[in-house]
Amino acid sequence: MKAVQVMSFGTADVLRINDVDRPAPGVGEVLVSVEATSVNGHDVLVRTGELKMMSGRRFPIGTGLDFAGTVVATGTDVAGFRAGDRVWGMVHPRRRHTVAAAAEYVVVSADRISHAPADLASVDAAALVVAGSTALIALRDSVHLTSGERVLVRGAAGGVGTAAVQLAHAMGGHVTALARDRHAELLTDLGADEVLDYGSTTSDRIGPFDVIVDTVGSELHCYRSRLARGGRMVTVGLSPSALAEIAASSLHGSRRIRTFSANPRTPVLRDLAVQVTSGALRPVIDSVYPLADIAAAHRAFERGGVVGKHVVTVPRSSV
Repeated sequence: MKAVQVMSFGTADVLRINDVDRPAPGVGEVLVSVEATSVNGHDVLVRTGELKMMSGRRFPIGTGLDFAGTVVATGTDVAGFRAGDRVWGMVHPRRRHTVAAAAEYVVVSADRISHAPADLASVDAAALVVAGSTALIALRDSVHLTSGERVLVRGAAGGVGTAAVQLAHAMGGHVTALARDRHAELLTDLGADEVLDYGSTTSDRIGPFDVIVDTVGSELHCYRSRLARGGRMVTVGLSPSALAEIAASSLHGSRRIRTFSANPRTPVLRDLAVQVTSGALRPVIDSVYPLADIAAAHRAFERGGVVGKHVVTVPRSSV
């Protein structure tokens, strides 16, 4: 089968599509025929070597976090899934993989998948796994957004940002989206009550907010200062400078900067499916690439300026 692997740390040019043996599911595992995956910041960090502590330094290293596809086979002690089920899921982000989601087949623990929403195409499903679960965990579990609260979504046009705007709106928040002016119409359609141009809007001119969801990871202390009394802030932009600001903010109690690394299991993926089925959440896709052009998808991700996700389709294998 074909699998995308990192052959050395570096630019997108280090990605190779290699022929590897198709894996077999073990106890508690499922084998999924991958139909689509997407590009996430984690993939770039693994490829460049910034996550050596988790990926290791032995090559090849698999790439790709999320996937949508069809169950091909199950190992022993797997309940609730069978061959032919359409599923979505995510490989473990903090373990080393020689083959990950950017491949024709992937083996994962059964508790890392869920049935994909009915009638949702695999391309659309793949766009939502990481972005949607990250936004859901941030708003529901990290900052505990309640109806009527004022919400700022920073980096609102990206994958997590577009999902956060939609879910915050569905949860009853009054949503301010911070993004490029040219994305205002889309973000308003997704549920933003107000869209501010990040190029001309400084943090001292906005707020206060009850909740801030940050996807950028810079100037966190400036935005934390825009929290109202009892406000909460969460960031998923984990740069070295962001980690330092997060640690320093612990002195501020409830107004500290929270963070997490999304690692959704079946219950979160089920909840995400409910949001899709209810109409509260829909995919936003910037572009779609075939697996053969995954390096181009990585380059597009790194250029930035996207609206939603870069999705990679995987051709059906005859193996």
